[in-house]
Amino acid sequence: MIKEGDKVLLVDSRGKKYLLTVREDEFHTDLGIIKLGELIGMNFGESIKSHKDKEFKILKPRIVDFLAKMKRGPQTVHPKDAAQIVAYAGISPGDFIIEAGVGSGALTMFLANIVGKEGRIVSYEIREDFANLARKNLEWGGFGDRVEIKLKDIYEGIDEEDVDHIILDLPQPENVLEHALNSLKPGGFFVAYTPCANQVSRFYERLKEYKEHFSRPKTIECLVREQEVKKNCFRPSTRMLAHTGYLTFLRKL
Repeated sequence: MIKEGDKVLLVDSRGKKYLLTVREDEFHTDLGIIKLGELIGMNFGESIKSHKDKEFKILKPRIVDFLAKMKRGPQTVHPKDAAQIVAYAGISPGDFIIEAGVGSGALTMFLANIVGKEGRIVSYEIREDFANLARKNLEWGGFGDRVEIKLKDIYEGIDEEDVDHIILDLPQPENVLEHALNSLKPGGFFVAYTPCANQVSRFYERLKEYKEHFSRPKTIECLVREQEVKKNCFRPSTRMLAHTGYLTFLRKL
């Protein structure tokens, strides 16, 4: 049953989506006005009509909806890359993650949904405007209880110990390798997201100094192409989400 303060996803007849907070208020669209207070006591899967008698389906929002509707500032890590991070590092409920380069908080939100209420994420960010935007997005999404954002340069050190994973969206991840040795648990993963090939090469070169402490690295690139499915034609889309960044994984021994 829907309560005041809950988040709901309203979908109109055109498929347009609206992510809203239930409260005694009105929501105005071109298809009419919806009294949000009327949602209290209803159930997900039901429908509500606007004053123009237009129907809106009421759905429970999922992490993909929060990621789609969150406020953006800097470029975000795409779900295709976030999913690879979770898969290759084996991120699980209850994990403790250090992240750096929080940006708008998209990857942070994705990871917070995975680690759950028993997990913990500490995100390092050097720009106060990015940190503030990420905090607002995480609170709005309901993940503020498990994420701490620090206004600090991770290149200067990591305060936390016994960490399950370190995940970086930074131009020089090699500068964090020494700090990672002191913070990561044995078996913990170090993940670097880097857009450019020269950054990967530089990271590998520095890693030679730490090869006895980490497993052999693996670097991947994830490309996604949607398929066009029509009555008389099933073919790949002419456009695709291609290169966004390289993901390098290594594990502390």
